Amino acid sequence: MSKPLNIGEVAAQLGVSTHTLRYYEQAGLLRPVGRTAAGHRLYSPADLDWLQFVMRLKATGMSIAGMQAFAALRSQGNVSIGARREMLEAHREAVLARIADLQTNLETITAKIGFYEEAERHAQQAGKGEGNEKRNGGRKVT
Repeated sequence: MSKPLNIGEVAAQLGVSTHTLRYYEQAGLLRPVGRTAAGHRLYSPADLDWLQFVMRLKATGMSIAGMQAFAALRSQGNVSIGARREMLEAHREAVLARIADLQTNLETITAKIGFYEEAERHAQQAGKGEGNEKRNGGRKVT
């Protein structure tokens, strides 16, 4: 088994601040972690795994309230497995919808790049002394 990690080590591994970890614990996203005799937090490998999952939920747009609801279900144990699965399925659908929106936006950007490439070709063929409207068939380049 891996040795427990202190808050600074966990923060460094996750790329978050120690303040964020304390907040997550305060917000109920993390079960109370172990402590040293001096009261310093000690995170187990299981704590780190859970925090990595929480960070994935956050990165994919789940709200703090959503993560809190998921953490509350998790704390109920096996009786909430179905509810957790349903919650993750709904989140997956939201993520897929965001990906589809991003794909549409990317296609629009790619089309605009093609427009500018074509405008540049026309400009090079027509010479540098003419205005954008003349080089692009009277169309203004936007």
